[in-house]
Amino acid sequence: MKVNLRKLSIFLALTAVLLIGVVLLAFSYVDIGLTDLADGKAKQMVMAGFAEVPESIVEDAAATAMELYGDYQDKYEEYVDQLLTTYIEAKDRDFVVIFNPGGWGTKVLEKSPTWCEICQGIETELDGLGYSSLILDYRRTAESMRGLTRELVELFSVYPSKAENLAGRVEFLTRNVPDLKIIVAGDSNGTVISDTVMDILYDNPRVYSIQTGTPFWHKRTTVERTLVLDTNGRIPDAFSQGNIPAMVITSLKALIGLSLTEDEEAGRIFYFVRAPGHDYNWQYPDVNLKIIGFLEENFSADRQISHN
Repeated sequence: MKVNLRKLSIFLALTAVLLIGVVLLAFSYVDIGLTDLADGKAKQMVMAGFAEVPESIVEDAAATAMELYGDYQDKYEEYVDQLLTTYIEAKDRDFVVIFNPGGWGTKVLEKSPTWCEICQGIETELDGLGYSSLILDYRRTAESMRGLTRELVELFSVYPSKAENLAGRVEFLTRNVPDLKIIVAGDSNGTVISDTVMDILYDNPRVYSIQTGTPFWHKRTTVERTLVLDTNGRIPDAFSQGNIPAMVITSLKALIGLSLTEDEEAGRIFYFVRAPGHDYNWQYPDVNLKIIGFLEENFSADRQISHN
């Protein structure tokens, strides 16, 4: 028994050291994310020459990056490049929609099929209202152990640095592109960062948000200029409502090979956990009608005024 207790003590001590190391690694790692063109190819935006960008905007990008990443030269330079690249892409548009994925934050829009359709629907509706739009991915997490660990720490602390990162991008664009409006979109865990960004930019009237499937533990802080969908109109979202028994039962059914209904099969969290109703498809009337209504309510009058 003494030998076993000794081995157990050593195991627990090593586990504690490992956990402390992982936490320290997460806090020491700086991940600035990447803003991509959501063009279906999931390619990094090409760093264009910035000769055409006014000097005042270059200086503003540098000041924004310095505030966030002044202690990290490589991150500072990368963030400046991303700000100026998105400025070039957005400067002639009326709207920019920035998508925050669920899960670990590594997915691009192309690999989020339901939200890919939603963004296409938003783009079509804005076009019908007379606006040009640009859809961007915001991949907030690097696909590495350090990146995923940092994401986990950020998630449970309500994304302090990643929300500031995205808010900096949004405010930079609205500050330098006259009349540009931005919709910060989010799905599942991505709604937490979207909501936090809306709280940071509460006083910016040109920033809006559309969110689907908010995690049950997150208490929303901002409702102004925000559309939140926590049900798809078919069945309640088990993840948003905190229906743990439904998620456990459905996940066990899938694990042992029992057949699932269409709604049970569609809702997933972190790849393997099943959450009935955690599925927001543009084809569902309660999804597309509410989003269209939100866009028309907020932006159709603006277009009419601008034509008068």
